[in-house]
Amino acid sequence: MSQAQANGQSHAAPPPLTAAPTASQIGTRVWSYAGVLKDDGLSYMAYVEQLTFLLFLKMADELTKPPYNQPNRIPKGKDDSGKSFDCDWLSLLKLDGAELYAHYRRLLTALSGQKGLLGTIFKEAECKIKDPAKLRRLIVDLIDRERWLSLDLDVKGVIYEELLSRSAAESTGGAGQYFTPRPIIQAVVDVMRPEPDDTIIDPAAGTGGFLTMAYESVLRRHDKEMDRDEKRRIRESLVIAQELVPETARLCAMNLYLHGITGGKDELATPVISGKSSLDTPPSKQYSMVLTNPPFGKKQSLKTVNEEGDLDSEDEVVVRQDFWVSTANKQLNFVQHIFNLLKVGGRAAVVVPDNVLFEGGPGQKIRDQLMKQCDVHTLLRLPTGIFYKPGVKANVIFFDRKPPQEKPWTSRLWVYDLRTNKHFTLKQNAIKRSDFDEFVDLFKPGATHKRKATWSEAQPDGRWRCFEYEDLLKRDKLSLDLFWIKDESLEDSASLPDPDVLAAEIVEDLQDALEQFTGIATALTPGSSRAPL
Repeated sequence: MSQAQANGQSHAAPPPLTAAPTASQIGTRVWSYAGVLKDDGLSYMAYVEQLTFLLFLKMADELTKPPYNQPNRIPKGKDDSGKSFDCDWLSLLKLDGAELYAHYRRLLTALSGQKGLLGTIFKEAECKIKDPAKLRRLIVDLIDRERWLSLDLDVKGVIYEELLSRSAAESTGGAGQYFTPRPIIQAVVDVMRPEPDDTIIDPAAGTGGFLTMAYESVLRRHDKEMDRDEKRRIRESLVIAQELVPETARLCAMNLYLHGITGGKDELATPVISGKSSLDTPPSKQYSMVLTNPPFGKKQSLKTVNEEGDLDSEDEVVVRQDFWVSTANKQLNFVQHIFNLLKVGGRAAVVVPDNVLFEGGPGQKIRDQLMKQCDVHTLLRLPTGIFYKPGVKANVIFFDRKPPQEKPWTSRLWVYDLRTNKHFTLKQNAIKRSDFDEFVDLFKPGATHKRKATWSEAQPDGRWRCFEYEDLLKRDKLSLDLFWIKDESLEDSASLPDPDVLAAEIVEDLQDALEQFTGIATALTPGSSRAPL
């Protein structure tokens, strides 16, 4: 008899709930336990990760019961002696104390070697809850009491998205760097208007926000006109995600799964490619749409130990035959990679930092080729203070890939400036989807020929302005770093951003400068592989 049974605890009939809880109530209850575990040193992101493991096992268990009556899809594990053991939800409910803790650890190890969705979610999984009593409370009191499959897909998705959002807000070094604020994603998807016959990829998917939003957009706008086969197709093949970091890929896989995105006919298939860098090789397939926010690290570096035992770091230049230029700049490489991911006629919306718009050398060559081979038609200047990593200055660039021709495809670039004289913070004045309403309306999805500028000499504060391609060619280094609205903070100190935002921007600028000088100094050091001969 297990310790749980000895204590008179039964799991056959959980206490009935008087009313079905709302997504908000469940989300609040689940999140409140994060504070309990944080006192034990568990980060918010690690908490969401543990929830992911347990929630997946619970939902798999629910599928074996009425009205689903499906076979148990959680395989057995094997111990060192070759003896098999159960890895399902019921095996956790039967145990308590040290016995539960030990079983949970070996269960995670056994599932980490599986293929498909199981392997993606449990890859390199570890038990990070060290207190067996708190682990049991999480299993029994928090997760087992809910019937998760009875909740609508959008409710489960909302709960999980809320957990990811809170984790990102509370831990900028954790989930924050993989989490794009949802109002940005909503606005981008609203202007891109994905269709049921699209194939959409995010090559740096993070927690999967762009893809879940694109899937929901297609359902919302086309649900009534699609038959059962068409709905199955978009569940199975509308979106593909690629994420290098296994810990983040598992959050992405679970997020897509909870939104009803399966990635294949098999229930345990997944559209998430985990643990492989998008930049390593040319794409084997092309897509009709790319929606992405690639990582903002400036350089890719290769670390080695020199003869003196010191750690050397050298810029790792990505060399690919399908790239226009070879560079170690990660964002510039992603722009080239995204171009190659697109089919002719394919469309992209990409979040990029400011340096992609103005950097010379490789940056200038890439902008030149992009505007020649694509219609680079729209640029959205995002405000500061909206990303979980402080000091980020970013934009969304929109372009369509075109067939080869001698004449450049870009004829004019429309720019919407949502940054100048706009001040947002993560908590006191968080950005909302409504802040993008004017941009979405002016974008004219599907009718871009009807666009009209709000800027003119008579209206110098208009935020929507058109720049002709010939005028862009005259700019130094073909810079697309375009501003025209008078910055009030330059004249009025009361209009300056909050001190923490200013400090973060200064730190970002200093780090950029230090990185550049470090690269120069390293290249000039005698014995360096990059020193001039």
